[in-house]
Amino acid sequence: MSELAYSDYEDILVESSRPAKKDKKVSMLKVIVLVLAILLVFEAIIYTLVIPCMSPVKIEFRGLKTLSAAELGTQITGGVSSPWMKFDTARAVSVLSNVSAIETVSVDKRFPDRVVVLVKEREAVAKTVVSVNDRSIPVQIDRNGVLFTSSSLSYLQDSSVPLLSGLPVDAVQDGMRLPAKYRTLMEQIEEIRELKQRYFAAISEIQVVPKEYGNYELVLYPIQTKVRVLTDRSLNEEALQYMMVVLDVVNSIEPDVEEIDLRYGSVSYRRRTGFKEELF
Repeated sequence: MSELAYSDYEDILVESSRPAKKDKKVSMLKVIVLVLAILLVFEAIIYTLVIPCMSPVKIEFRGLKTLSAAELGTQITGGVSSPWMKFDTARAVSVLSNVSAIETVSVDKRFPDRVVVLVKEREAVAKTVVSVNDRSIPVQIDRNGVLFTSSSLSYLQDSSVPLLSGLPVDAVQDGMRLPAKYRTLMEQIEEIRELKQRYFAAISEIQVVPKEYGNYELVLYPIQTKVRVLTDRSLNEEALQYMMVVLDVVNSIEPDVEEIDLRYGSVSYRRRTGFKEELF
């Protein structure tokens, strides 16, 4: 009888201890959840308030080919690091739009601390030499007639970018446009550059000769000969092919030729002695 009573007493003790252990586990779980919740709230506060307001903005440039991301970043920020929240996208667009080598630019703020700058650089279709601050410097010209410079001088050795002379740009500012009448010439040059045949590799210089009433003509200087070629303002593949054929014919007939004239629908040439003769 006593053994049965002792066994019942043990069962009561075991059953009374189980709720205590379960309550302890629940309490620990609640503490862990509470700590994690506090950490999550703390991280959210840092992510949404501290980083945008305190952390220096991270500027990422995309689309750069010749321009320096470090130099552009300095121009945007003025050399002073600012937080993402205070970054002025309108000012950044305005500053970069004044860089002559940039054709288009967009600035996008990415939460919480990034700024993505998408840049489209101007592509040179021709080059020329201008006077800036009493110094002669080479500049590039894009298809829209905009003159621009860049830190890279690789275009000077690029034979597909022809050298233009005679343009009314003796003293100019970086980023100015050529007069509208030369826009057609830039478009013609761009079309020729897109051809498979590298025609400009055979031409050292294209001289623009202004005429009356705002018109102009062209003088081409082939590389393989000392003969210069006078032509009208129509510069296209057919005209260049015709010029090459005439050069071969004239050089085979008369080696002492200084100038070939392809204007006015006829072909004539001038010897170095000054005598001019019509070929056909």
